[in-house]
Amino acid sequence: MSDRRILGVALSAAILGLSACASNNAAEQSAASESRSGLRLPSLPNPLGGGNRPVEVEGIGVNGFLWRASLDTISFMPLSEVDPFGGVIITDWYANPQMPTERFKLTVYILDTRLRADALAVNVFRQVRDERGEWTDAQSGDDTAYEIENAILTRARQLRISQLEG
Repeated sequence: MSDRRILGVALSAAILGLSACASNNAAEQSAASESRSGLRLPSLPNPLGGGNRPVEVEGIGVNGFLWRASLDTISFMPLSEVDPFGGVIITDWYANPQMPTERFKLTVYILDTRLRADALAVNVFRQVRDERGEWTDAQSGDDTAYEIENAILTRARQLRISQLEG
């Protein structure tokens, strides 16, 4: 066999070996990701044989009390995006009927699985309508996000206490 052919065979074997390692690594990363998020899919038959892979849905990936309290607290605002596994709630623009010249939008981040004050972050976006009827960005009050966070934390504590009592 020529050196060139031996090099080609060795290179092919190395590529096949690396791709096998990559697929094993991807499977391990997927399994690790599933265990972190608490997500388990239903058991499915393996089309190539070899049994089922265990999968079951266990719940959301963030603190349930903070999640429920966030939804309860901002329930008056229309929701734009909701991700219970990533812990993100994004509202659509909301204008108070008594103040039609300003509107607000919120992004709520739940950052932990524990019920803690630092496991919650709220961003408030505010716009005002100018003389031409166009919306322009404006500063929200410094305490607005803080007050919303406190309302969510208070509601989360109420939910936790009611579960302990019930």
